[in-house]
Amino acid sequence: MRKRIAILGSTGSIGTQALKVIAAHPDKFEIEILTANNNARLLIEQAIVMQPNAVVIANDKSYHEVADALAQHPIKVYAGDKALEQVVQFETVDIVLSALVGYSGLLPTIKAIEAGKVIAMANKETLVAAGELVMQLAAQHCSPIIPVDSEHSAIFQCLVGELSAVEKIYLTASGGPFLDTPTSELSKVTKNQALKHPCWAMGSKITIDSASMMNKGFEVIEAHWLFNIPADKIEVIIHPQSIIHSMVQFEDGSIKAQMGLPDMRLPIQYAFTFPKRDKMDTPRLNFAKHPQLTFREPDMKKFRNLAIAYQALRQGGNVACAVNAANEVAVAAFLQNRIIFTQMSDLIEKTIEHTAFIAKPTLDDYIQTNAEACRLARELISTMK
Repeated sequence: MRKRIAILGSTGSIGTQALKVIAAHPDKFEIEILTANNNARLLIEQAIVMQPNAVVIANDKSYHEVADALAQHPIKVYAGDKALEQVVQFETVDIVLSALVGYSGLLPTIKAIEAGKVIAMANKETLVAAGELVMQLAAQHCSPIIPVDSEHSAIFQCLVGELSAVEKIYLTASGGPFLDTPTSELSKVTKNQALKHPCWAMGSKITIDSASMMNKGFEVIEAHWLFNIPADKIEVIIHPQSIIHSMVQFEDGSIKAQMGLPDMRLPIQYAFTFPKRDKMDTPRLNFAKHPQLTFREPDMKKFRNLAIAYQALRQGGNVACAVNAANEVAVAAFLQNRIIFTQMSDLIEKTIEHTAFIAKPTLDDYIQTNAEACRLARELISTMK
């Protein structure tokens, strides 16, 4: 029987690659739901090709455009954020790929978890903002969470079948476009420079996060919740070649690594087929063409966002939620040329200083924290020069 998949964020980088995986295995998968935020044109194109049961355009203003374009097809069309939360609960859905960008993925993912769906988790911000609650709900509703981020998929693959205690997790990082840029020069970098990632083709938000290493900081928090590993056992290591996607060290000192050429289709497909692996027609790693695999420690003074994320994880409560909210505002402001690259960290630090701390937040607390931190960050931008 084919697995029926809902893709939240089908027009983004992960979503479009997931569709390639599904198209390559029509005997194993079928599309049940496609959703997009604003890209109505691409959503329409995808729906005509994949013929899902339903589509959702989150932007209400685009509803008629999508509905009219799909009127001759047996596809239900919905609009709005509430519709996202409803479609993931359809009985016809087996797997929900959570590939929305940022905080917007939290509530739909929670609704999918409450419906007991298998979650292919590509939206790391869901776990950054409310990891404790999300993992509690996943256990309560027997909803498996299978990571799609390349690093967390690598860790997951290294842990399959292991019974031994984990001594340390190594999260690899390419270092982004500014790995060798002097700290004194970071204040001068442009958004076009920041959007040129050396290894991965991604959306603008995650690409900026990678340039500032906030993405890696978020991955530290995500790893903590996914694998129940404390912060002091999660180590970020710079690996510019991006061949080793992450490693796990066990209590006997042995280390397992998952390796391969950078290609997000592999972790996406693995999440869909787990516990099995299916053939993929992708280029294979030729070790002779990669004679050097190098590693170095990250500079947390240079990339302050990584240090901020570690501190948020250690503080607990709603702090990481506030960091995530402030970062979303900071990235948007940088892309709009309203602040410079180094001011993103300043803005995040100032925001969390002024956000009320809640030690044991509920879902409503997370929602209020996100709103408060976003408001504070926007207000603080006007004071920055």
